[in-house]
Amino acid sequence: MTPQLTIITGASRGMGLELALQLLQPDQQLLCISRQSSQILERAAKAAGVPLVQWQQDLADGEQACVRLSTWLRDQPSNRFGQATLINNAGVIAPIVPLSQSSPHDLAIALRVGLEAPLQLSATFLRCTEGWSAQRRVLNISSGLGRRAMASQAAYCAAKAGMDHFTRCLAMDEAQKPHGALVCSLAPGVIDTDMQVQLRGADAAAFPERDNFAALKDKGLLASPAEGAARVLAYLARADFGVNPVADVRDA
Repeated sequence: MTPQLTIITGASRGMGLELALQLLQPDQQLLCISRQSSQILERAAKAAGVPLVQWQQDLADGEQACVRLSTWLRDQPSNRFGQATLINNAGVIAPIVPLSQSSPHDLAIALRVGLEAPLQLSATFLRCTEGWSAQRRVLNISSGLGRRAMASQAAYCAAKAGMDHFTRCLAMDEAQKPHGALVCSLAPGVIDTDMQVQLRGADAAAFPERDNFAALKDKGLLASPAEGAARVLAYLARADFGVNPVADVRDA
């Protein structure tokens, strides 16, 4: 069985962790890049006998992450994998306040992790695998907030809107190549992650949408991280993946 390579950022918790756990299959080589390694993931991989590489890497320094990734990818035989996928999942939410009250540091971190690092990692992944025989895919985990404005969420909305648009550009680039990658920026639906906890716990005076997010939880309208990951992976495996460079699992 030809192995597959999947690289996931932000795989130590939330939906990223669930993506990694669900990909622990005998034919998978996982490379997970997160600020902290996951002992849960490590134990699960050992129990399943599946190869796993975890890097502790702050994606606010995307350039350093790319140096490591470039070296690692260039050490792999060009015919080792039947499919190679990059999943840009990591993201951070800046303090939930109007832009006028946001600190330059918090804004910079949100944009570096949520937009700059995915751009850099996508470029590195595609450049280093250009000569591989594998089918290549880039899946960017976006959000409905990249397509709908929200007060006190300027940095997060901007990062996700930028992710959507650079994915459109990337799809055009790759379509010109004989062995171009398939790419998609996918909104995964509303999932009960740490971000949701932050949103429904925000100061209502600073965040007008707080009660709406609290209601999603109260009414049981949030998917679990495991459910969200399963939907994302099902979309990634579709025969028509990449036909729409910007998509939403809820429209599938």
